[in-house]
Amino acid sequence: ANAQDPQQQQPQQAPNAWQVIKGVLFRIFIIWAISSWFRRGPATPDPNTPAGAPRVPSRNLFAKDTLMDMYVYVSQEEVFSDFNNTDALFWFHRDLVYGDWTTGEDGDGCYQNYKEMDIPKQNGSLYIHVYFTKSGFNPDPKRKGQYRRLATVHASRMLNKFKRRKFLKTKNLLTGETEADPEMIKRSESHGPVEIISHWHPNLTVNMVDDHTAWVKGSVPPPLDQHVKFDAVSGDYYPIVYFNDYWNLQKDYYPINETLTKLPLRLTFCPLSLWRWQLYAAQNARSPWNFLPEDTYEQSDEDQDSVKVALLETNPYLLGLTIVVSIVHSIFEFLAFKNDIQFWNSRQSLEGLSVRSIIFGVFQSLVVLLYILDNETNFVVQVSVFIGLLIDLWKITKVMDVKLDRENKIAGVIPKLVFTDKSTYVESSTKIYDDMAFKYLSWFLYPLFGCYAVYSLLYVEHKGWYSWVLSMLYGFLLTFGFITMTPQLFINYKMKSVAHLPWRMLTYKALNTFIDDLFAFVIKMPMMYRIGCLRDDVVFFIYLYQRWIYRVDPNRVNEFGTSGVDHSQNNTAAEVTSSESTAVTNKSDGEKKND
Repeated sequence: ANAQDPQQQQPQQAPNAWQVIKGVLFRIFIIWAISSWFRRGPATPDPNTPAGAPRVPSRNLFAKDTLMDMYVYVSQEEVFSDFNNTDALFWFHRDLVYGDWTTGEDGDGCYQNYKEMDIPKQNGSLYIHVYFTKSGFNPDPKRKGQYRRLATVHASRMLNKFKRRKFLKTKNLLTGETEADPEMIKRSESHGPVEIISHWHPNLTVNMVDDHTAWVKGSVPPPLDQHVKFDAVSGDYYPIVYFNDYWNLQKDYYPINETLTKLPLRLTFCPLSLWRWQLYAAQNARSPWNFLPEDTYEQSDEDQDSVKVALLETNPYLLGLTIVVSIVHSIFEFLAFKNDIQFWNSRQSLEGLSVRSIIFGVFQSLVVLLYILDNETNFVVQVSVFIGLLIDLWKITKVMDVKLDRENKIAGVIPKLVFTDKSTYVESSTKIYDDMAFKYLSWFLYPLFGCYAVYSLLYVEHKGWYSWVLSMLYGFLLTFGFITMTPQLFINYKMKSVAHLPWRMLTYKALNTFIDDLFAFVIKMPMMYRIGCLRDDVVFFIYLYQRWIYRVDPNRVNEFGTSGVDHSQNNTAAEVTSSESTAVTNKSDGEKKND
């Protein structure tokens, strides 16, 4: 089906190792939060409970080792009522034991059933309805004497999954030609830029949670409260039935189209412990993110796939080491951010610092933000890049004097922003060296930029000229962006000093780069990412070499405007010495006169 129905989707970048690990750490935090909620008081009051009335703990309506029958129906109806339709009955299993972990085909309490079903008409949906009844009862409410409400547990969900397929209308801007499949072009013209397609996965697990906790109605913490159902009359709760598709990877879903004749389904029934159910429920919880667009959910599923693959395929020892090192990486990243803010916030002199590199950094952050917005990247990534841009703009106010010119307004309405260099930058030799460094840098940068622009225009397809400009700038900065770090090296060389650099921030970032190097070659990564880590290491080693050859001079003023020598005491000592010398001279003159 995948071969006969190719999809032209937006190209996905290889998952970043840190995104995978941070996703794992985020889910560990959710699990910890759930555990803490268990120890807290009631989360939300039950509106059906009278004010001041004591809350009585409930019990499971199915006791331990209860004999029960399982009925599984598959239908296109979301609300099922046709119990007499034998074609809808997918599976019937008699005399299951609630909480039994020893029976089954493999002695683990699990049973399986495989069946192929007809494809729903008109791209419809298929729903699975699972009923557990105590032995001897029937799930059909119409059968008087055989149906009992407190002896029947029901759960249902949609089997198929609707996913979005995006059509990228890209072309060569010079020739107007495209390498896209003509069939995909026709579908994009008829369905628009986005097509909703029903997808299918052939595996699903039905879990019944082996739990007899005395839950209190209205006090079940989220997201567990979505699955615990209480009886309105007795106040007790039904056994928890959970549809477990956590290990169904998104890449294993395939579209339901005319090439398929049947839909296979392998259904598995297994008992599930309370602890493992909490893990699965926390993984699938999405209620805190209801404000995000629907596309973010699909991207979140793809990120979860990366976590699942890492858990399945990575060596446990390597995975544990990766988690530990990732925590250290996050700590270094936070410390680098903190020291960077502190450095620029307390900076009094700009001597020895490249102001042009700061300005170029703002331009680079702006290009990255516009590029990810044009390519509809993950919402969380957009927010993080936007915050980084705000920090770079804040640095501009620290390296330049920013004023509002209210006399010369733009269009006579908007005050004009005026940027002027600070006196500590202009009066020192730093500005001369900075201009000289960018002059030499432009001899290499502009030819490379022109060659890359021509290559991108000739051999890469784009959505339009705007996308070409953004992708060309982004690709160029990604490939040659490290060159912007070289002006600071040139200034250090000319001044024969590195005391003006924020060494704490550079050290933390260098440690993070070394960690990136380690995992760039252990975990599958794009080659450009590996090269980027290596070239950052080269630049930092040059910084270290400059720090070694330009020894620390205690008389040199550092980045905070202070030095290792107390100049006030030196001045006082010099004055005392001068006074003593004058007194001795005067005394000598007097003695000569007396003689």
